Amino acid sequence: MTSDMTDTMFGAHSTTAKVLAGIDLTGRTAVVTGGYSGLGLATTRALAQAGARVVVPALRLDAAQRALAGVPGVEVDQLDLADLGSVRAFAERFLRGHSALDILIANAGIMACPETRTGPGWEAHLAINHLGHYALVNLLWPALTAAGTARVVSVASGRNPTWRIRWEDVQFERGYDKWEAYTQSKLANVLFARHLDLLGRAQRVRAFSVNPGWIRTPLQRHLAVEEMVAAGWIDADGTPAPGLFKTVEQGAATQVWAATSPQLDANGGDYCVDCHRTDGSPTDGSEAARLWALSADLTGVDVIG
Repeated sequence: MTSDMTDTMFGAHSTTAKVLAGIDLTGRTAVVTGGYSGLGLATTRALAQAGARVVVPALRLDAAQRALAGVPGVEVDQLDLADLGSVRAFAERFLRGHSALDILIANAGIMACPETRTGPGWEAHLAINHLGHYALVNLLWPALTAAGTARVVSVASGRNPTWRIRWEDVQFERGYDKWEAYTQSKLANVLFARHLDLLGRAQRVRAFSVNPGWIRTPLQRHLAVEEMVAAGWIDADGTPAPGLFKTVEQGAATQVWAATSPQLDANGGDYCVDCHRTDGSPTDGSEAARLWALSADLTGVDVIG
């Protein structure tokens, strides 16, 4: 997997402010799931500061309203990505109140949580990190296509060649492993963006997946301190390993860049790292189509395909 160094002047230490310098988002509407905590909060603030109207769908409305108090141009609404009924209800409210959607950043997610089942028994990582966002993008498709040009950004993670979709047991019914469940869902984020871009480019909707890098955020809430120490992320006193973690503004930069950079108008489907596009994987096309079909079957939603 190689990086295209010609498409950007930015890098690992660029911030949201730097990638948005000179970009005016006045009149644009964005949706940022989980946009009230960690990377999502940094993303919401950056887009709003650039002039965008930002809708933040939130599981915890009170927490979102407190976090976003004083940020102009932001509205908060209820959304539980683990509940397809909630996803449908949010999409219906959004479409009633907004004629177009220019940017959708699928940022919300969970990591390495204890085994949890949602809805019809779906494994929680797959349900929240992938299936909820899959359904949300499909249900908001009329607004995305009405924008004229729109971007969808799927926030993934660092990609390892060993990651795979467990086609024979995607819900981990034969034994649960929190890290395999997490990495499956993050690979799904990458494959989702690849196929979404293929389906949407004729209607000028482009999609990207991004790896934000290493950032200390509430995403790590399910990890014990001892586990993070053993992994070398922090020392026994809780001090982060030198040079390992980005700031939230640096971590959010790639998703903001993928959502707004004029240099990406003719591109799409790529996996982006440190504000650069990469070549992805030669198997992504067939795997992505297979995942899309599975997602449509599981959710009963396939407006785009």
